[in-house]
Amino acid sequence: MSIDDVIQSTLDNAELKYDKKGEGRYFVTLPGTKKLQTNCWLIEQKHAFAVEAFVCRRPDEAHEEVYRFLLRRNAKLYGVHYTVDALGDIYLVGRIGLGCVTSEELDKILGQVLEAADGDFNTILEIGFAGSIKREWDWRVSRGESLANLQAFKHLIEPETPHEPGALTDP
Repeated sequence: MSIDDVIQSTLDNAELKYDKKGEGRYFVTLPGTKKLQTNCWLIEQKHAFAVEAFVCRRPDEAHEEVYRFLLRRNAKLYGVHYTVDALGDIYLVGRIGLGCVTSEELDKILGQVLEAADGDFNTILEIGFAGSIKREWDWRVSRGESLANLQAFKHLIEPETPHEPGALTDP
């Protein structure tokens, strides 16, 4: 079975949307919940098989904290790792040997890309875009616009309820 056959059958079996952009080149759309979709390239190269997925644009603020979070997450990821491009945009990338490209391995790697991009998305936004989120929230409130897709960030806007004195200690 060729790598193209493995890729196509894996993507078809997973019912993923994709476009074949040439021999050994696929642009795949992974559906998510927090990050509605993650666009991912699968590319057969001369000596390796590459996976590249855009996660988020360059953070507006707290760059060191965002990058520290990503570096720590790298230690827990399978087959891919976080990186940034020259502009500071965040990607997940991975390389595996051509002989390791099986349906099972590709499924694991795509699952890891989806889990990381979708699972880490709100955390990245909370750290790197808190000011923008707060401004967007205030703007929507001032215009009576829906806050539905910002509810995951409500805790950034509304202060925590203070504890009553002695509430945290046993009598």
